Amino acid sequence: MAGQRIRMPIGELRHLALEACLACGGSPAMAKALVDATLSAACFGRTELGFPHFVDYLTSLRDGRINGDAKPRFNHVLPALIQADADGGIAQLGFDLIYDDFTTRVKTFGISVFTQRNSYTAGELGYYVRRLAQDGLISIAAANGPALMAAAEGGERVYCTNPLAFGLPLPEPLPPLVIDQATSATAFVTLAEAAKEQSPIAHGMAIDETGAITTDPVKAMLGALLPFGGYKGANIALIVEMLSAGLSGAAWSLDAGHFLSGEHPVNAGMTVIALFPMAADSDFPERAKAQLERLRSKGVRIPGDRAMPASVTETDSLEIDIGVLETIRRLRLQ
Repeated sequence: MAGQRIRMPIGELRHLALEACLACGGSPAMAKALVDATLSAACFGRTELGFPHFVDYLTSLRDGRINGDAKPRFNHVLPALIQADADGGIAQLGFDLIYDDFTTRVKTFGISVFTQRNSYTAGELGYYVRRLAQDGLISIAAANGPALMAAAEGGERVYCTNPLAFGLPLPEPLPPLVIDQATSATAFVTLAEAAKEQSPIAHGMAIDETGAITTDPVKAMLGALLPFGGYKGANIALIVEMLSAGLSGAAWSLDAGHFLSGEHPVNAGMTVIALFPMAADSDFPERAKAQLERLRSKGVRIPGDRAMPASVTETDSLEIDIGVLETIRRLRLQ
């Protein structure tokens, strides 16, 4: 059944996912935060970081890599700087709990920074900037995790995929502009899926255990991903590392626990910088829309141009892989 897909009402999927999260040891607050983010990724963003990655969260909750009863702590270091400790839980919970406070500070000071340590991996990073853009804010987010990527051919793992995301509000009913991309040449979940299906990957995406470039995803899983764009991608990965792990006090990617194995928490870091554009220009969303249309007319590909709904309701349906669905159902009953 792997690879086959079925459509289910969003409300039914939400109920199933909440029950599974609770069954695996998550608190009600954690379950809500995680399921909201998962559905956002599945409906509007990186679908591979929706329910397929949700299974990783469930198994890590069950196996103790995520503290299911986490109680994030917050320190208002400065009026526009919030530092958080996720208490070994998920990144989405800390963000959820501080969200109203954070956005109020952004709209009061024009800019604010949220930085968090000691969490599981951030999941779909676009979720955080998408949510802020829907509230009229521009934001940039950076996150790290366990080392999966070498800086260059022949090197060892030193960085995670170290994604960087950007969100920008557009006039309703348009969805916000969201750019969410790893600094690695391909995402780890894409590599893992290729290894599962024994499908070759493109040349230059990864190296094997000896440090040589390989197109065999199984060998790549034992080796390391490579950055996009050579040293330029590696430089951006370093920037992300400093913004996420460095500023938050989280583990450097070299020291982080693995998100799929072991009993140690990942201790990943994430930093979100948000700005209030309408304070400087009340017409900002309209100006941004006009410029995107101008670029599009010149053949520029704009992220998010694929067809997607402006919003969804609980009665709308969503496609899900049957194998992923059956795994969630099984974990719900354990």
